[in-house]
Amino acid sequence: MKTALLPRNWAWIIGSGARLWRERLGRSRRVELRIVDLGRLGYRDAWTIQQQVAADRLKGIAPDTLLMVEHPPTITLGRGADPSNVIATDAKLAEWGIERVESDRGGDVTYHGPGQLVGYPILNLGEPPLRRDLHWYLRSLEEALIRALATFGIAAGRIPRYTGVWAGLDTPHPAKVAAIGIRVSHWITQHGFALNVCPDIAHFGTIIPCGINEHGVTSMARLLGRDLSVVEATPAVVTAFANEFGFQPVVAPAISDVCATSPA
Repeated sequence: MKTALLPRNWAWIIGSGARLWRERLGRSRRVELRIVDLGRLGYRDAWTIQQQVAADRLKGIAPDTLLMVEHPPTITLGRGADPSNVIATDAKLAEWGIERVESDRGGDVTYHGPGQLVGYPILNLGEPPLRRDLHWYLRSLEEALIRALATFGIAAGRIPRYTGVWAGLDTPHPAKVAAIGIRVSHWITQHGFALNVCPDIAHFGTIIPCGINEHGVTSMARLLGRDLSVVEATPAVVTAFANEFGFQPVVAPAISDVCATSPA
């Protein structure tokens, strides 16, 4: 597979979104948050989009944005990752079709794959309604996911020494239902959260998730004991995210074809 270059109209897509954002901003009490559904997209392609949106957000020509995406099976290693936390052999990763990518986010090793809702907030923490406080930002990401899970009747919370969202905290074996890993440069955020809606849990056995041995991983579908789709979970996550950070969500035109892949 080879990755195609971004189309020449990418700047127009971002620019027109920014113009719409500025026009609406004067008519709304809440700052608007652009919601962009990337569909299913490779990790590297989504990363490229993040970088471009972040650059435009820094310039002030793009609004605060939440990119929503599902990735094909991918293991990512953050800047502080211990490579030994990838416990599957290269042969096993190839057999299961799992790509390995070194990322510039914080944190250790994480798995992404179908059935997982990944959110990449591209926000300027230096502007209202946000603030320049990374601890606050991480806890707010967790709180948004905790509230989204609550709408499905799932009780979730935090383990103080670990970033992320956990279910089964009243049991001997709590399990992670959402992982968080971010990058912030010039107060512009990148990367974000990964909520396990209905992924193949067996794929998490290829790693020690986030380098944490003592706790496992779970999903919304497993906790509810029923089938659940990413499409079904997305509205609750968007609403909880916008409410937690004080935004008004506005769905942007789909740009799932911005980074297309084609056979070599």
